[in-house]
Amino acid sequence: MSFSFLSLLLFSSTLFLFLRVESWYSPTISSLISKNLFDSIFLHKDDTACPAKSFYPYQSFIEASKSFPQFGTTGCLATRKREIAAFLAQISHETTGGWSTAPDGPFSWGLCFKEEISPQSIYCDSTDKDWPCFEGKSYKGRGPIQLSWNFNYGPAGKALGFDGLRNPEIVSNNSVIAFKTALWFWMTERKPTPSCHNVMVGKYVATEADIAANRTAGYGLVTNIINGGLECGIPGDARVNDRIGFFQRYSKLFNVDVGPNLDCAYQKSL
Repeated sequence: MSFSFLSLLLFSSTLFLFLRVESWYSPTISSLISKNLFDSIFLHKDDTACPAKSFYPYQSFIEASKSFPQFGTTGCLATRKREIAAFLAQISHETTGGWSTAPDGPFSWGLCFKEEISPQSIYCDSTDKDWPCFEGKSYKGRGPIQLSWNFNYGPAGKALGFDGLRNPEIVSNNSVIAFKTALWFWMTERKPTPSCHNVMVGKYVATEADIAANRTAGYGLVTNIINGGLECGIPGDARVNDRIGFFQRYSKLFNVDVGPNLDCAYQKSL
């Protein structure tokens, strides 16, 4: 009787220790990017020179990531770090306040803006009947990924629980929702266009059309997904190089390599 009790006690202790270890090593965003690392990445996001001052706190990023449990938790440790670095690099380019001689370098000024300054239009595609524009509303770039156009605001709002067409302004008024829209864009596949997430974690499978267009997996393809129509297929494009510069800096901070195919200079746009 005492032997059975002792065996049960040892088994329970071992199981408890195993669960503690599993919990310790469970993949979470905060285990890979601490507040200190986040602040060292975005050195100037809360400067008075930045219109988005105090809008992008670390905790809002962490809270938003909970809605996308596969982000930064898929694959080996290096893959997870690389995806987070790539995401932060892309949103940094979209919101940069840096310049060539900026303090701490041009790649230390991400998350400086929360909405597009002097938009060229209201970004309304009136031919899209599924996501119709509302009078008086502008679907200009907002948030970390600079979400734009009614055909993005509508689906993003539906997926995240807000009215993107009637209340697009919430993306630049609520920091958690702002980060969620960026993560939504990153994680969402729009066939035949792959998701940025699938590209960065190795789940992208090139079609015959992709192969013919030289769309190979890597950070360059992510740039193609985000803004390939304006930036890809142009060797030496300054905007692409800026995206790469952010990624290279952040990868060093994460102590991970950048992987292959950094640019989209010879890719046809998606």
